[in-house]
Amino acid sequence: MAILECKDLSKRFGKIQALDSINLKIEPGRVVGLLGPNGSGKTTLIKLANGLLTPTSGEILIDGKAPGKETKAIVSYLSDKEYLPEWMSAKQLMDFFTDFYADFDRERAKEMLTRLGIDETMRIKQMSKGTREKVQLILVMSRQAKLYLLDEPIGGVDPATRDYILDTIIRNYNPSAAVVISTHLIADVEQVLDDVIFIQNGHVTLQSSVDEIREEKGKSVDAYFREVFKC
Repeated sequence: MAILECKDLSKRFGKIQALDSINLKIEPGRVVGLLGPNGSGKTTLIKLANGLLTPTSGEILIDGKAPGKETKAIVSYLSDKEYLPEWMSAKQLMDFFTDFYADFDRERAKEMLTRLGIDETMRIKQMSKGTREKVQLILVMSRQAKLYLLDEPIGGVDPATRDYILDTIIRNYNPSAAVVISTHLIADVEQVLDDVIFIQNGHVTLQSSVDEIREEKGKSVDAYFREVFKC
């Protein structure tokens, strides 16, 4: 069974059609790049999968179920916005995640904080923007989820940290789970992707494995993306 499936999924915001009759399936055990220009519908799709928005029409299923309390227990979501309370420390956040998520691996989180030199007693408001983003990702990737939804996980960090974050994603997710990475930084994430979904103006224009693109187009995903979406 697909871990994420969309059936004629549409979402409107007033007169704006953010998603238009999308059909797609994401299978367990795959790392999928959700790729498209800004405003293409990537974040809307991820929010629908996480139950933060409801479809205008059609349906979205997580492990065969509509997003809700049951699916939140198996979905680990990284927002593209900072959401951590500034008064909390990394340690307090680990306490919170331990209480809130039965699948949270505290030891894994502590190990990653240590490797990145982040003091768990430091409060969020004392951290740089890049460090706050690292803490958010560590918390998300320390769950044993079935589906990881990562919205722009490497947008605001330096290249060295970017490499560590991608390595963290690959080394720490459950092999039977799926990871969806929404990004426009394709060259940076291409090395970790199994499949890609191109989305533009609310339509899925391509769903393919990375290997198929390289074999059939004779190009990297980044080069092909630039060709498809050139201005």
